Amino acid sequence: MLVGAATSDDAAVYRVSDDLALVATVDFITPVVEDAFSFGAVAAANALSDIFAMGGRPIFALNVVGFPRDKLPLHYLETILRGGASKTTEAGVPILGGHSVDDPELKYGMAVIGTVHPDRVVTNASARPGDLLVLTKPLGTGVITTAIKAGRADKRTAARALRVMTTLNAAAAEAMLRAGVEAATDVTGFGLLGHLGEMVRASGVGARVYADRVPILPGARDLADAGVVPGGTRRNLDATEGLVRWALTVSDTTRLLLCDAQTSGGLLIAVAPEHCDALLAQLQSAPTLAAAVIGEFTDDGTTIAVEGETGAARR
Repeated sequence: MLVGAATSDDAAVYRVSDDLALVATVDFITPVVEDAFSFGAVAAANALSDIFAMGGRPIFALNVVGFPRDKLPLHYLETILRGGASKTTEAGVPILGGHSVDDPELKYGMAVIGTVHPDRVVTNASARPGDLLVLTKPLGTGVITTAIKAGRADKRTAARALRVMTTLNAAAAEAMLRAGVEAATDVTGFGLLGHLGEMVRASGVGARVYADRVPILPGARDLADAGVVPGGTRRNLDATEGLVRWALTVSDTTRLLLCDAQTSGGLLIAVAPEHCDALLAQLQSAPTLAAAVIGEFTDDGTTIAVEGETGAARR
C-alpha cells in the first residue's frame, strides 16, 4: 500500500511491481441536473477525476447504479449510462461491467482503476511551505445545481455549471505532471477549503488563500446572496471552525462559496514557485477552465488563513 485511507486522499494506490502501481477509486452521486444524459456524464467525470488527481492514468471503469425501477422507466437508466460512456470514451477508458441494485433513490457513478509509476504518485500529503496554490476550475456548482432544482437558475448559468462538471481533469493532470507537481487533490463535496484542509493536515503545513483571486462561476454569487445554498455547503462552512482564520473583510457569501460543495470540480495543485509559470502556461494552452494562483502553503501550523477581498469581489 502506497496510499490508503489515513490521509483522506482521492484514491487508493497499491504497488504491484517496482515500476507499476494501481490507483483505485469508487464514486457515485445522486442527480445534480434533470437531464439523464448530462447526469451520467457528470457522474463519470466526477469518478474519473480521482484518478487524474493522483497523477494516474485510468485504464478501465465499472458502473455503479442504484435505480428505482418502480418509479422510473428503464430507458432513463439507459440514457444515464450512455452519458457516462460518453465521458469514458473521451478519456479513452473502456467500461468493463458493473453492478446495479433496486434503490428508492437514484444513484450513479463508477469504480475506476488506473495506473501510475510508484515514484510519481501525486498525493495530498506532499505540499511544502512556499508552494503556490493553483485551481483549475471555478467554484459555484453546488449553489447553481441547487438553483437548477429550485427553478431559479437561468439557462446560461445552468449551462456554465454543466460545462464545469462535465469537463474532464485529464488535461489539467497532464499539465501538472509535466510541471513536476507532487501534491494535488480535486475539489468535490467538501468544497475548496474542506479539501485544502485535508492537504494541510496530510502535509503538516499551513495555507493562505486570497479570497479575491478564487474564480467563481458567474451567477453563483447572486444566487448565494439570495440564500440559494445547499445544505452540504452550510455544513462545510460549519466544519471550518478551528481550521480557518477568516479576515474580517471576507463576506458571508464568499465564505459560503469557498466552502461550496462541488461536483466534478477542478484540481487544487501545489506547485513550487519556480515551476508555476510553466504550469500556468500548460493549463492555459490545454485549455482548462481556470488557471488561477489563489494562495500559497505556509509553515504556520495546519491552519488556513483566508485573506480579505476587495469591494469589487464582495459584490
